[in-house]
Amino acid sequence: MLNTKEDFKNCLSEILMPLEKYFTDEKAGIKCGNFAAKHGEKVSMTEAFLRPLWGLAPLWSGGENIGNFKKIYIEGIKNGTNPNNPEYWGAIEDPDGGALQKAGMDQKIVEAASMGLALIIAPDAVWEPLDENSRQNLCNWLWGINKVKRIGDSNWQFFPVIVNIGLKSVGMPYDAEKVKKCINRIHDFYVGDGWYTDGIDGNTDYYIPFAIQFYSLIYAKVMETEDPKNSKIFKERALRFAKDFIYWFDDDGSSVAYGRSLTYRFAQGCFWSACVFADVKPFPMGVMKGIISRHLNWWMNKPVFDNGGVLSVGYAYPNLYMSEDYNGYGSPYWALKIFLVLALDDSHEFFKAEALPLPKLGSLKILPYANMVVQRTKENIVILNAGYKESNKWRPTHSAEKYSKFAYSTKFGFCVPRTYMRLEDAGTDSMLVFVKDGMCFVKKGFTKSKISDDAVICTQWSPMEGISVETYLIPTDKGHIRRHIVDSLFDITAYDCGFAEPIPQSKIFGSGEQIIIKEAPNTNLINPETFVNAIKYEIKKGQTTLETRIEY
Repeated sequence: MLNTKEDFKNCLSEILMPLEKYFTDEKAGIKCGNFAAKHGEKVSMTEAFLRPLWGLAPLWSGGENIGNFKKIYIEGIKNGTNPNNPEYWGAIEDPDGGALQKAGMDQKIVEAASMGLALIIAPDAVWEPLDENSRQNLCNWLWGINKVKRIGDSNWQFFPVIVNIGLKSVGMPYDAEKVKKCINRIHDFYVGDGWYTDGIDGNTDYYIPFAIQFYSLIYAKVMETEDPKNSKIFKERALRFAKDFIYWFDDDGSSVAYGRSLTYRFAQGCFWSACVFADVKPFPMGVMKGIISRHLNWWMNKPVFDNGGVLSVGYAYPNLYMSEDYNGYGSPYWALKIFLVLALDDSHEFFKAEALPLPKLGSLKILPYANMVVQRTKENIVILNAGYKESNKWRPTHSAEKYSKFAYSTKFGFCVPRTYMRLEDAGTDSMLVFVKDGMCFVKKGFTKSKISDDAVICTQWSPMEGISVETYLIPTDKGHIRRHIVDSLFDITAYDCGFAEPIPQSKIFGSGEQIIIKEAPNTNLINPETFVNAIKYEIKKGQTTLETRIEY
């Protein structure tokens, strides 16, 4: 259990020290893997270099260091921002109609934010050692974020904010209007009770706590004097959000596996670190310390590193099946955001407090702005989930499985598909799967959704042309009931599937045939080998009502 500041420093050191041997010749990149992301190899090496700053900058802000990282990073920053160096990162720019166009918006927009944070909280480490020419090169590189026309209309709006505040903090020119415009756009994403969506009509997943809320709390802390209005708003929203978000965390430190970018792992807990950093106390300090410490402990006891000590792409073990096309080999180091607490003074209350257990929480919690209901049991947290709107235009890899399953849990995780051509490969857990002509069809989103006052979720959806479904998810003391009203233009076979488990222990009941599906290996996020209890239904043309009961 992490307790003292030294404990947190040692944990960060354990994660980062294996990277020392993977720096490139000019020290401006890290080459710690051999697979591709959509933004290409050069940017992947830059990403791998910059993402560790989310942990190093807080460490350096207190004058501390691990290994030779300070010296290496000064050399890397000098060379990476020097247009005449062979390892120059390249300008932050708009798509040019070529490879960058295919990759979408410039990934370096994202990575620049960690450099912005370093300028804000650790200028002695990353700014003062630079000569005048290198300082100007760094500022020129960062200024590119103010010139691009295309920045994601989502949590990406915060990247120019953090970068410009970084420039401002070291006395360099910055774009105040850009900051104002981006902050105003972030407010447009706010929906209520502390919740945002990741863009207009976007998703409500971990990008709310480990991106929008995280950055807003950094802003609230460092801009409190200059912009008290927005700082107050951001803090108040964080206080409200915390009362809901705590329901996603289990007593053992785990959090619910749900949504995209889960390879960022313990970034799931960085919201609590940002609360401590910004002097926001939705719960006693000991409670927040307990959440952070147990969360890190849970992850550090999972096989999340490869045999070279590199934080792997995957969730509870290395797994490329679950990744998105933007996940490079350095992407997982976004997880280091949780180490923002290292920016606190040694004498801060956080390091003196005793890590406390979670407060007493209700067994059932409706989260209307997240379209879900949370069930808490002694051994598991289950999210009963509506999913996202069918009209949502942006679909990350495996979006149906990451957002539209009926239930997600801390204990069982969830499966992603390898192919929809076999039931075993289709990532069928917690879904109603229709099989026609050897192909599996699942819920991709909903057309209508509502949650009643008694926590029943109703969604209308269609897995394929000719079939429409109205599903009711009804919480029970032992689990939940799924009631499906299926309208079909033809006869078809369907499977209502339970959780994916190493040994099938949860129970599933229905009027159809009980079967066990052996999931394809490495498709589940938590366990590489799993089985799914399911009920097989033969659905006739017309309207059919199915009722399946799940106990866990």
